Amino acid sequence: MNLLKALFTVSGMTLISRILGFLRDALIASTFGAAASTDAFFVAFRIPNLLRRMFAEGAFSQAFVPILAQARDREGRTATRALVDRVATVLFSVLILVTAAGMLAAPLLVQVIAPGFGNDPGKSALTVSLLRITFPYILFISLVALAGAVLNTYGRFAVPALTPSLLNLSFIAGILFLLQRFDPPVRVLAWAAFWGGVLQLAVQLLALARLGLLPRPAAAPWADPAVRRMLRLMGPALVGVSVGQLSLVLNTIFASYLESGSVSWLNYADRLMEFPTGLLGAALGTILLPSLSRHYVAAADGEFSRLLDWGIRLTLLLALPAALALALLAVPLIATLFYHGAFSARDLFMTRSALLAYSVGLVGLIIVKVLAPGFYSRQNVRTPVRIAVMALAATQLMNLAFVGWLRHAGLALAVGLGACLNALLLYLQLRRHRIYEPQPGWGRFGLQVAVALLAMGLVLVLASPPDPWWMSTGIVRRAAVLSSLCAAGAAAYFGSLFALGLRPADFARRAA
Repeated sequence: MNLLKALFTVSGMTLISRILGFLRDALIASTFGAAASTDAFFVAFRIPNLLRRMFAEGAFSQAFVPILAQARDREGRTATRALVDRVATVLFSVLILVTAAGMLAAPLLVQVIAPGFGNDPGKSALTVSLLRITFPYILFISLVALAGAVLNTYGRFAVPALTPSLLNLSFIAGILFLLQRFDPPVRVLAWAAFWGGVLQLAVQLLALARLGLLPRPAAAPWADPAVRRMLRLMGPALVGVSVGQLSLVLNTIFASYLESGSVSWLNYADRLMEFPTGLLGAALGTILLPSLSRHYVAAADGEFSRLLDWGIRLTLLLALPAALALALLAVPLIATLFYHGAFSARDLFMTRSALLAYSVGLVGLIIVKVLAPGFYSRQNVRTPVRIAVMALAATQLMNLAFVGWLRHAGLALAVGLGACLNALLLYLQLRRHRIYEPQPGWGRFGLQVAVALLAMGLVLVLASPPDPWWMSTGIVRRAAVLSSLCAAGAAAYFGSLFALGLRPADFARRAA
């Protein structure tokens, strides 16, 4: 399998999901704006989302995929199927307990995650009721992560990448057709999250059934040495992933004490920032981890380092222009997607300040997704955990330094700079342990990318209308001009790279 083709497949499917996500967020912004009710929902949905990133897509995937790849390559299909059955049994048992506990402890969780809501009893009570509806999402989406890990290990990248679209479709359908059935109306968002999780799980289970690996209940799953090894790896991996998510929790705590709407402004900016991180970071991490794991198992001489080098170059090639575009097109993007209905001009500029701050650290946020698998694929989770703890400490110090004068934008800036520090320390450790050795040609590559970025930046600055234009013209014209700007910027960037001698074939690479 060509990894570049696999990346385009995953990114293409993710693009569909992100476009639907923007439509979802535009509908939420237009219908609810940035108010107390949206703050309540975003906090209520953030808690199961945090657990998903920590437990399911984070620690679980990082511990499970290398062991699954090893079982597939060394022990055959029968042993692999038994491993999937036992892991699924353990995961489901734990998730049932976690879900029940989370629903019972909803008031306490809201007090911890958003203590500032305690100043408004109505807002706090609404958040608790929404959390009890959304919390089972962690059960559904964690099982989706299990299915996706199996499918990705077998090279079936398309279905796991497309599945998140179902969540966005659930939100869109709920807002368009069921809004009037709920009191308060924001409850429709919580139920949309619940049913979106159910739909995602159903699609993934069908894909596993076609592969012949639909999980079955297993007896005494805890006795399996592979399961115990996975659980041992999950311990430090959970700590490492929790550190990153804890940073987001602490940001929410800070934001809950700021003026009403701060949580929502950060959320809208975060959604825009997650577009490139999902298309690039998550996609690259998804396709790299199985191949890196198999290279490590096979002890292929130099292939591990060459694959990491490929991932780093591809990340910089695509993440740097994305960061520049987010910064230069902040107002056009926010105005086109969110500036209508209840979303005010003040909401636009407050969201813009957060997006500008996030764009500073975008490359760091993405490249961490490429560097960390260099350790996880070798079943070394302690090194990235130590680095994540240091990055968290630095992020919180920056929060304290920035929030007083930058307010919510300072929280976004601290997250981005913390991610850059995380990426730098991961890189230095990979070099120190000789896991990664840069391949020839970095000087020429860096010059090509720098010239192309300059060309793209000039095109976007000279061609973009001023901010007032974006606020005074109609949505259709805004969308048309923004699309033209994106196309012109992309043409300038990739055209410059082509003129300087860079070709798509330079990034062709086969999977392990």
